[in-house]
Amino acid sequence: MPNVKIALVGAGSRSFGPATIRDILLSDSLASRGIELTLMDIDEQAVNRTLAYACHVRSVLGRSVEITATTSLEEALQDASFVVDAVEISRDAYWAMDFHVPRRFGFKQIYGENGGPGSLFHALRNMPPIVRIAKEMERRCPEALLLNYTNPMHKLCTAACRLTRTKTIGLCHGVFMGRHQIAFMLGVPEERLETSACGINHFTWFQSIRDHQTGEDLYPALRAADREGDWLSDWHEIGLSRILFRRFGLYPSPGTNHIGEYIGWASDFYANELLWYYDPVDGHPWDTGRIPEFVYSLGGDKTGRPFRPVQAEEEQEAEQSIQFSGEGAIPIMESLACDVRHDLPAINVPNEGAIPGLPEDLIVEVPAVADCGGWTKTAMQPLPEPVAAMIRTQASIQDLLVEAYVEESKEKLLQAIFLEPTVDSYRRAVEMMDEMLRLQADILPPLR
Repeated sequence: MPNVKIALVGAGSRSFGPATIRDILLSDSLASRGIELTLMDIDEQAVNRTLAYACHVRSVLGRSVEITATTSLEEALQDASFVVDAVEISRDAYWAMDFHVPRRFGFKQIYGENGGPGSLFHALRNMPPIVRIAKEMERRCPEALLLNYTNPMHKLCTAACRLTRTKTIGLCHGVFMGRHQIAFMLGVPEERLETSACGINHFTWFQSIRDHQTGEDLYPALRAADREGDWLSDWHEIGLSRILFRRFGLYPSPGTNHIGEYIGWASDFYANELLWYYDPVDGHPWDTGRIPEFVYSLGGDKTGRPFRPVQAEEEQEAEQSIQFSGEGAIPIMESLACDVRHDLPAINVPNEGAIPGLPEDLIVEVPAVADCGGWTKTAMQPLPEPVAAMIRTQASIQDLLVEAYVEESKEKLLQAIFLEPTVDSYRRAVEMMDEMLRLQADILPPLR
């Protein structure tokens, strides 16, 4: 059989590139089938750095793999079996605008990555490259599968699925973060949990939590643990999750800073908002070029750190251990290319009835089973109506955003902004949109 050709688009990333390379080269199933790995990035220096790292990992593991690097998307995609993408341009610089500018206009969004007014501009920046990748796949590898890591996950997968014929799956590890929180609250090892969750990316809800060994329903124990546990324990990460669990009956995932992107009142539970700090007296980051450090959460990046950095970023990268990242691309590749059956805890694909009560063409996050014949989504139960209502609002926002992109319509973008839960002023919404369009005019698609 021919080798499995894998193209990594955006391979120059310091996180996505090395992690995905390690996953691919650690797979015994793919190695036994034979691999051709092509690294692609528009930054030649970055992709060559990643190529050197890939050759190092190949040597350490003793794999016989052909590895090449290119700045040509067309070359990378030619005859590919799988295309894995994680693409951003000047991520932190534009994300600083996505986060701070809407808040300057009074909209208390959280993050602005996948939800909130800022996320709409994040999506519009990334739609052109994602759609270009998917359309180029139609020409150069029409049977290949696009495995998307780029955010905003559901908005971009919506564009790829509706505007091209390319088979697309979005992948995220958010469900695993929820499992970790549940195990923490129950005081049990995570491997004891057998769970099933669904919703949309960064807004999923566990419909079942069972003991893997005994089959016992663990939801009663989780409710008791929530009521008995210290309210301030890991509050910045799970305080909002616990409130949603109490009010709606299901435990959500992955945590405040992502779940809160879809909820208008979530800022009451967000302890991290001032950590992404810059001094406005010194000027705004998009004017000065000094980008504030992004802080994911108080738990993931504590403020009690050395005043000066103790190690260069390049040295940290070189010391990363060669082990699986836990991301979802490799199990899917092993299933489709090597006939290895895998249970997939979460994939982002069109709903098509998997979650009753939600639009058929909405990109939902659901569990699935994969083998050489493809993937089969797990049939889920309807979500509680308040949860479904919040998701349906996001579905409408996604529809309008794709229409804004296709029609080059400023009006459709403004309609999507008005639906965002944190937007509470007509005038400020218009002013915020105009400011964001001005600041990001160099990278946004044209809007009239």
